[in-house]
Amino acid sequence: MSNGSSMHHGTCLRQLGRAAILCGLVVGLHAPAGLAQRPAAGGLIAVTMPQGTVIMAEMADTVEERARGLMFRPSLEKNRGMLFTFAEPQQWSFWMKNTRISLDIIWMDGNKKIVHIERSVPTCSRTDDGCPQYQPNENALYVLELASGSAEALQLDRGATLRFQLPTDLPAKQPSRRP
Repeated sequence: MSNGSSMHHGTCLRQLGRAAILCGLVVGLHAPAGLAQRPAAGGLIAVTMPQGTVIMAEMADTVEERARGLMFRPSLEKNRGMLFTFAEPQQWSFWMKNTRISLDIIWMDGNKKIVHIERSVPTCSRTDDGCPQYQPNENALYVLELASGSAEALQLDRGATLRFQLPTDLPAKQPSRRP
């Protein structure tokens, strides 16, 4: 699959087996002021680990939020992360371009069971689109990004199930209703 000339900056994800890249980023896009400190518009989701620890995750459920991911952030607070949600299961591929912090990337199926973990994924400072891609061998519906070392500290392994409840009523994403 081609990287595409329109993909220039940002932590992006790509859908394997399709020419379309879900980044939505264009050449020359830079992080707006305050982006590094601002949580995603979707709010925070409580993600409960198998042993009971709760991680508060920003939700990335739009093309724009998934494309921005955690790029340009200087750090990630303890017990914080980002939860990516998708409309359909795929072998979603992630890369670390413009991501300043090393991450653990955890892919889950529709039952929230871990199908793959990439631990301590390093940052990538390349200026071209040659950053390595990371993807599972199985389809995933959810992906959780945590600070590097968190998966080990939380004793997360393939086959473990995480618990979280997605919002069912997001006003900004509901069509307007007229009487």
